[in-house]
Amino acid sequence: MKTLALVTTFILCQCVGAVAQQQQQPGSMYQGQMDRLDTNTSKSVDRSEYETFMGTAFVSLDKNKDGSLQSDETVQILTVEQFALTDANQNGRVSRSEFMQRVMADFATADRDRDGNMQ
Repeated sequence: MKTLALVTTFILCQCVGAVAQQQQQPGSMYQGQMDRLDTNTSKSVDRSEYETFMGTAFVSLDKNKDGSLQSDETVQILTVEQFALTDANQNGRVSRSEFMQRVMADFATADRDRDGNMQ
């Protein structure tokens, strides 16, 4: 869950522009971040909205455009330990598949009532 908030916060700041600084609970997202992810304006972020956003985020993070993320491309958002956990096959790179599996697992954790939405 903390990875989800960190990745989302970083990517929103990098791809969409700075978000207003507000008080937040650890591991949660600012309302402004939720609003930017909520493309269908349903007042929640559904699984498909988040998956689409994170797919775009992966492309943005992949600075050298080699189809995977190296630790230097994620140093601002992932600790060494988080990178290692995301790198499921431990080859020193995070593939798109590994990245999406991690962030979508984090989404599932954030979906506390299991309705397919984060609110």
